[in-house]
Amino acid sequence: MEFKQSSKLAGVCYEIRGPVIEHADALEEAGHSVLRLNTGNPALFGFEAPEELVQDIIRNLSTAHGYSESRGILPARRAVVQSYERRGVHKVDVDDVYLGNGASELISMAVTALVDDGDELLIPAPDFPLWTAATTLAGGTPVHYHCDESADWYPDLDEMAGKITDRTRAIVVINPNNPTGAVYPREILEGILDLARRHDLMVLADEIYDRILYDGAVHHPMASLADDVLVLTFSGLSKSYRVAGYRSGWMVVSGPKERARNYLEGFNTLAGMRLCPNVPAQYAVQAALGGRQSIEDLVLPGGRLHEQRDTAWKLLNEIPGVSCVKPKGALYAFPRLDPAVHRIHDDEKFVLDLLLQEKIQVVQGTGFNWHRPDHFRILTLPRADDLEAAIHRIGRFLAGYRQ
Repeated sequence: MEFKQSSKLAGVCYEIRGPVIEHADALEEAGHSVLRLNTGNPALFGFEAPEELVQDIIRNLSTAHGYSESRGILPARRAVVQSYERRGVHKVDVDDVYLGNGASELISMAVTALVDDGDELLIPAPDFPLWTAATTLAGGTPVHYHCDESADWYPDLDEMAGKITDRTRAIVVINPNNPTGAVYPREILEGILDLARRHDLMVLADEIYDRILYDGAVHHPMASLADDVLVLTFSGLSKSYRVAGYRSGWMVVSGPKERARNYLEGFNTLAGMRLCPNVPAQYAVQAALGGRQSIEDLVLPGGRLHEQRDTAWKLLNEIPGVSCVKPKGALYAFPRLDPAVHRIHDDEKFVLDLLLQEKIQVVQGTGFNWHRPDHFRILTLPRADDLEAAIHRIGRFLAGYRQ
């Protein structure tokens, strides 16, 4: 008998580490150097973890070999509370904070605890594909609201409202956005909260890039804008503190928690089933949130991330038939391939062909649940010189590419 995958996996995709990666691995095994521009892993590009985080983990290793509480250790949860209080999120205490093995684990748990078969979540398109995958795996239906490239990738509130049904349970907001780099203005966020308020919906706020901002962009925590809407906020250390491998994230529950007692009982069940988050990594949280925010040096003019964002945006727009909205946050660009110039009907094939010819790995736009094969995502993590060389090679490839 052949053992087959569960039918629950039908339609579950995560193209950031999808089938193309197997070809990239094979190229490396054959001795080729592959530039991996598919996964936001700062360590691969020379970004070091802040020393105080590393030292706090080392100093606590001797007491970190046992389980912690299922929510996580108290000092780390207290540090999360204080961090959000400084940013205008009030009426939250340590019991409203759950630590996790990265924000990704908590996102999956939150969706699983919420969704029954056939329930709907409103999710942006393009999205970070974990949201669509987790919804599908839980038996729910992802309903995508489209962000408008011509309007700095902001969502259309009227379109969002038109997609709400009696099966809608929550609205997902990714801000700053992965993959577009959009940072939503306060009025957009307040409009989304008003939709949630009017339709009695939960808001799931993915804010993992909340400190990676450029050109004076301001991030407004969703939970700071309303205390009468249930908001689950997801964030962590992976990006802003360059410790993706530590798997140290958190979820904060705010708003009318008394209306979510039953839901939170279910979430607590899932939190208990995984026993606890990675204990050593929890000891990095207090040092990170209470110390100097070194990410600011990287995102201000003259900083490495700022320079790399500028380089990628400028050079992508110089490729004939390619345009790119300037990212205001995060670590990516999401350029468009003009269909009149680049007649690509299968963007996964385009990504694979680019990999095989130029040894550069990017991710196709449809991997982010974008509805047309006319975009791709590129990291802005490599040094500016490396980005310049890579984008010139992409341009050269596109000049002679046909499908």
